[in-house]
Amino acid sequence: MTDNYDDILHLPHHVSKRHPQMSLYNRAAQFAPFAALAGYGEAIAETARPTVSEMELEEDGRRLLDRRLIELATRLAGHPVVSITYFQPDARKAGGTYVVAKGVVKEIHDDGRMIQMEDGGLIRIDAIVALEGDVFLPDEG
Repeated sequence: MTDNYDDILHLPHHVSKRHPQMSLYNRAAQFAPFAALAGYGEAIAETARPTVSEMELEEDGRRLLDRRLIELATRLAGHPVVSITYFQPDARKAGGTYVVAKGVVKEIHDDGRMIQMEDGGLIRIDAIVALEGDVFLPDEG
């Protein structure tokens, strides 16, 4: 079977004079795996990323929160430090996460139903589920 190639079998390896020889690294790259579905891994990771549904406060919890907001509004001049737990909707899919912001409240905007923190952050009042801090009366617990 090798009779067909006997005339070229022992000739020296051809090296092109017009094209430079490819490096071993570049030759190996030709056979490296590739992502046939670009972005597929990111899409799977995004789908797997957990989110939670926004819970609705019961009437007692809403009343306590309203009392605390009124108390907070009367004490803004004292630069109260509070901890606010609120729902942050996810920008990419249904649901979101609960975030805890701790800091000094600068203003409460009743017309827009927002709390402005001293660091510039804005929190929707309707998204708040808990409001804690030394500024609140202990019997409200």
